[in-house]
Amino acid sequence: MGTPQFAVPSLQALAEGPYSITVVTQPDRPAGRGGHATAPPVKKFAQELGLPILQPDTLRDPAFRAQLAALQPKVTVLVAYGEYLAPSLLELPRRGSINLHPSLLPRWRGSTPVQSAILAGDTEAGVTIIRMDRGLDTGPILAQRSTPIEPGETHVQLVERLAGLGARLLAEALPLWLRGEIEATPQSEEGATLSHTLKKEDGLINWSLPAQEISRRVRALQPWPGTHTFWAGRLLKILEARPLPASQEPPAGGEPGLLFSSREPGAPRLLAVWTGRGALELLQVQLAGKPPVAAQALLTGYPQMVGSVLSDSQLDD
Repeated sequence: MGTPQFAVPSLQALAEGPYSITVVTQPDRPAGRGGHATAPPVKKFAQELGLPILQPDTLRDPAFRAQLAALQPKVTVLVAYGEYLAPSLLELPRRGSINLHPSLLPRWRGSTPVQSAILAGDTEAGVTIIRMDRGLDTGPILAQRSTPIEPGETHVQLVERLAGLGARLLAEALPLWLRGEIEATPQSEEGATLSHTLKKEDGLINWSLPAQEISRRVRALQPWPGTHTFWAGRLLKILEARPLPASQEPPAGGEPGLLFSSREPGAPRLLAVWTGRGALELLQVQLAGKPPVAAQALLTGYPQMVGSVLSDSQLDD
C-alpha cells in the first residue's frame, strides 16, 4: 500500500523478492494545467511490473475490505499511502500490518517527519519499520536505520535518500518478520515528538529569525509550501539560500530584511539579506511573473533592490 514516488523503491524491492503482491494505491487525481486524471507513481510502476492494482476511493469502503479479505494476505506493507488504516484492516493479515516511516521513531511521528527534522536542525534522519497499532506511528519497532543529514541537504534530496534506505531495510527485515525471527520492540515515549501538517503560510519568511534558521526553512519547505517574502509589493520566492559566515559585517542600517550586495576580490557580486542574526545569501529566486533565476541575474535586472527591505506583507514596499 503506497502512493507517491517515495514508495516506489520499496515496491521495487518487494517485487524482486519471493512474494505474491497486490498493490493498493490512491485513485488517479487531476494534475497539471489541464487537470487531466494522472496515475500516482506507485500505480505507474506497478503497471510496468504487471502487478494487480486496487484503487479504492476510501479504505473505509466495505467492498474494498471484502476484496482485501479475499486475498487472504499474510502481511500488509504500508509506505506513504495517504490514508490511515481502520483497526479491521490492520488486523486482517496473518502477520499484521507494517509501516515504513521516514524518521527515527519515536522522534517525528506524524505526516511531515523529514521537513521537521531539517527545520529542527537535527544532524541525522532515518527510517523505521513498525508493526502498526491504533496510534499515530506508535507501534512497536521491527527495524531502524539512521543516516546523517548532509550540510545544505534539502527536503527533496533527503526524501530521495530515505526512500532508497527504507527499501533496503524493508528487503532485509520483511523475510525475518515473516519467519518470526524479529521481536517487535515497544517504542519509548521518552523523546517522542510529533510533526505537524504544513500550511501555505508556514512558507512566509520572518527576517527577524537567525540566518541559520531561515536557511533550514528554505531547505525544508521545498517544493511545498516553499518559502517566500515580498519586495516592493511583489511576491518573491526564495528557492535556494545559504547563511554567510558569521564574520559578515552588517550593512548600513542592519535591520532584518535589508537587501545588500557585496563582492569578494575575484568573485561575482552576491545578493544577501540581513536577518535577526547574521546574513543569508540568496542563490536561486523567483519574482512574481518571472521564471526562476540565479540571484545575481535578478540583481542585474533590478539593481534598485539593494538597500530596500523585504516585507512579510504585499502591502508594504
